[in-house]
Amino acid sequence: MSRRKKCELSDYQKQLRQYHKNSSRHVLVLEADIPYQDKCRIFHYADLERKAGNELVGIMKNNLEQLNRTKKYRYLIREYARCKAAEDEGGLKAAAAKLKKLQQAYNVTFDFCRKAMEPLNDKYGIDAVFGLTKAEDVWRGVEKCLYSGGRDIHFSKRGDLPCIRAKQINRGIIVKAADNSLTFSFQGMTFGVLVRDRFESEEVSAVLSYMNDSEAKDRAAVSAMNATGELISTYRPCYASLSCSVIRGKMRIFVHITIEGRPVTKYNRYGGRRHNLGHGVVGCDIGTQTIAYTSDTEVGLKNLAERGSSVSESERKERLLLRAMDRSKRATNPDNYNADGTIRKGPKKWKFSHRYMKLKARHAELCRINAVNRHLAINEEVNYLRSLGDVFVTEPKNVKKLQKRSTKDGTDKNGRCARKKRFGKSVRNRCPGYFQAQAEQKFACYIEVPNSYRASQYDHTSDSYIKKELSQRMYSLSDGTVVQRDWYSSYLLYSIDTADMTIDKSKCMNGFSDKYAKERALISWITENKIRVLNSGIRF
Repeated sequence: MSRRKKCELSDYQKQLRQYHKNSSRHVLVLEADIPYQDKCRIFHYADLERKAGNELVGIMKNNLEQLNRTKKYRYLIREYARCKAAEDEGGLKAAAAKLKKLQQAYNVTFDFCRKAMEPLNDKYGIDAVFGLTKAEDVWRGVEKCLYSGGRDIHFSKRGDLPCIRAKQINRGIIVKAADNSLTFSFQGMTFGVLVRDRFESEEVSAVLSYMNDSEAKDRAAVSAMNATGELISTYRPCYASLSCSVIRGKMRIFVHITIEGRPVTKYNRYGGRRHNLGHGVVGCDIGTQTIAYTSDTEVGLKNLAERGSSVSESERKERLLLRAMDRSKRATNPDNYNADGTIRKGPKKWKFSHRYMKLKARHAELCRINAVNRHLAINEEVNYLRSLGDVFVTEPKNVKKLQKRSTKDGTDKNGRCARKKRFGKSVRNRCPGYFQAQAEQKFACYIEVPNSYRASQYDHTSDSYIKKELSQRMYSLSDGTVVQRDWYSSYLLYSIDTADMTIDKSKCMNGFSDKYAKERALISWITENKIRVLNSGIRF
């Protein structure tokens, strides 16, 4: 059998590949216009992919556990950490090579993960291109355990349907342009999408324009990259995914189209830009439940993820539903509980009433609505901050650390064992990490100050660092000026010297009186309107 010759790329093809590699991408989400029977088929296919993925997770999980049990692997991990701390390049490469060889011996590699998925594709009737994507998702979880401090890879529970995704435009989910609209083909089904607003219409028009004359668009992009280094948007559809959701008890399919380039500009109903782009520095102190910011024109202090009804009211509704579900489960499964109300040990069979299933559906829908509102509120807040400036300055991410339980033992003021809980529920309900990620994506310049910056401890009037208790929200500077702690931290972040990443003390002294007057006016407005800003120390 003759060996297949490797295809030689022309200079233009190499440059086009380089453009594809460097250009940005965004995702357009459109709802599929598809009949009910086809929705059921797609939901079933997604569930088959979930089951195949769970089997692959079980295989890789077992291999990973076997690898972690070996003394040699644990010794090499410590050796790698020691060489990294000592900056020993030779020892680091040697330890990495030994670790890679040991991973191959225990089948903890992407090649094994990909090949282990092949018989599962035949077992569940999944196309190879979708199985490959699922294997990549599973391997990404394994990589977190190997290299990023992850503890375990997890199974997908029933109802958590994965996206049906093929990272190739001409396989799996095929995108075509027909009759000035986009059509999609999947498993013998052909369907269109619903275009609801101006932004979606302009995005679809841009994609259709590329598909009707792709060669000219690609050559124009390569020419611009070679001439000026600018990466213009071609709106090439890279690939499509199908996402299954249950909203208000109805099955809905959404098509996620990954498009090359930046999204088109959004406009309001009056014809102006929906999101204005400001210029200047925005210093932002991100807490577990609040944000404080300082810009050239405005200061602010507000709760995170507030949109419509308060988050506390949504939390209360979720708690009431969970309590009702627990009462129903206890009533239908009395043999699974001890006399003191704790769950009995050993194997158990659970029975769930129709009332319990209805409550569970209501709870799932409420959680979905709250999650959507949180994301929308955070996106609106980040877009507003982007209108105040283009340089975002904040402290490093520490959300994962805040979620961890305390390891210190002790007693409280009443002599009882002190609680070890931290900020897990606040982080879940307010999503400060998502806020920070959106700011990093949308601002032209995103700066995280080093740990030596210590914005929450510096006093510019005495040029010294004073450590404060976490509960001390309002405090006096050395000259007697009373400031709100979170806002003052944002002001110190705003007064950054970007050259050496330290506090610009002259800027701090010169601009304080103006910003402090705005902060006093803000606190007066919060007090007069009786707005409850969490953990702010503001009383009314």
